[in-house]
Amino acid sequence: MKETPAKGGVFGNVKFSMDANPKLGDAMMDERCKDPSFYVIRDDLLHPFVNGNKARKLDALLPLIEDCSGTDVVTCGGCQSAHAAAVAVSCAERGLRSHLLLRGEEPGILTGFNLISSIYGNVIYVPRSLYAKREEMLLRHANVTAGPSGSVVWLTDILYNFTDLASGKYCTQTKANRNTEDGMRKVVIVKEGAGDAVALLGIIRLLSYLSQSHILGKKRPYNFVIDAGTGTTAIGFALGALILGLPWKVTAVMLADSYDGYKNQENRLISDYKRYAPADLCNYELKDDLVQWVNRKTPRKFGNVLEGEIKACQQVSNQTGVPIDPIYTLAAWELAVQLSQKQPDNGEKVVMLHTGGTLGMFGLAQRYNSYFSTLKDGPPQ
Repeated sequence: MKETPAKGGVFGNVKFSMDANPKLGDAMMDERCKDPSFYVIRDDLLHPFVNGNKARKLDALLPLIEDCSGTDVVTCGGCQSAHAAAVAVSCAERGLRSHLLLRGEEPGILTGFNLISSIYGNVIYVPRSLYAKREEMLLRHANVTAGPSGSVVWLTDILYNFTDLASGKYCTQTKANRNTEDGMRKVVIVKEGAGDAVALLGIIRLLSYLSQSHILGKKRPYNFVIDAGTGTTAIGFALGALILGLPWKVTAVMLADSYDGYKNQENRLISDYKRYAPADLCNYELKDDLVQWVNRKTPRKFGNVLEGEIKACQQVSNQTGVPIDPIYTLAAWELAVQLSQKQPDNGEKVVMLHTGGTLGMFGLAQRYNSYFSTLKDGPPQ
C-alpha cells in the first residue's frame, strides 16, 4: 500500500492510497488519516479483459449455467459493452459458446471492448429499431441458436429451480435428470448487464474477502464509492455489508438512470434475493437508505463526455498510475475526492471501488477523436 500526495484540480488537497490488497496497521492508518485521503481498491486488475464488477457478477452466474448443462449463452449490449466482452471472455475460458447481440452498426475499425467481444465471442450487430425490443430480440436469436432439437431457457427460469440460491440446493432440477444428449444445445439467455439477483452473490463474496482481519477488517467504518450503471454492484455491496454485519456504507453515483429507477432496481433485486436466499435476510430489517444514491457532479445523458473530462482522466493516470475513464470511474473518483475532504468524526474512511472500464477509452477515441489526436480539450469535430 502506498500513499501519494495529489495536486491539481482533479485532486484538490487530497491524498489517495491504492492497492489490490488494502491493509494498513491501525497506528499508521490513524496517522495518515489526519490529511484528506481515500483508498482505491484496484478491482480493475482482477482480469486483463474483464472488468472487476463484471467478473464479480459472473462469479456465481456462470457456474449456475454450467451446473444446468448450458452450452451457449446469448446476451446483448452496446457496441462497446463491457458486459458483452466479459461474457465472451468468461464463456470462452469455461468452454461455453457466447452469442453477443450488439446495438448499432459494426465500426470500421474494431477497438476496445468491441474488439475483445469479436475475438472471444460470436458477435451480431442489431439495428437500433430491433434492439429496442430486447426480450423479443434475445429470444428470437436464442431459438435460432438452439435449433430444432435444442432448448432455450432464461437465466431467471433457472433460478426458479433453486430453493436456496446461497447454498446451491436444487429444487426440481438435479444433475441426475438433466438431458445430456450429444449434440443437443441448451441456450441460456442472460439479460443486458447481468443485473439478476444471482449476480449479488459474487459481489457479497468480495465483501467477505475484504472484511478479513488482515485486509480491512470488520470494525472500522468505511464509505465505499461506486459508479452505478445498472446499480447491481452498489446494491450487492450494501446488501453484503448488512448480511455480514459490517459498519460500511455505500454511496453510488447515478450514471444511467433516475433516482426512482435505481430505487426500483434496488427493490427488485432485494425482493428476488429474498426469494432465492431467504435465510440470509430473515433477521434483518432493510432500511430505505440501504444505498445512498447521489447525482454525478455534472449530470448528463449517459455516455456523453464533457469538455475537460478526457484531460482530467489523463491527469489522474499521469500523476497516480491509476487509469480511469470519463464514462464511469471518473465520476467515482470525483466523488471520492469530495467525500474525503469532509473527514467525519467517526473516523470513517472513503474507499473507491475501481470497477474497471479502461478499455472503453478506445471506443471513446473513435467518437471523440479530436480529444485524443491533440491531447487537448477542444470540442469534437
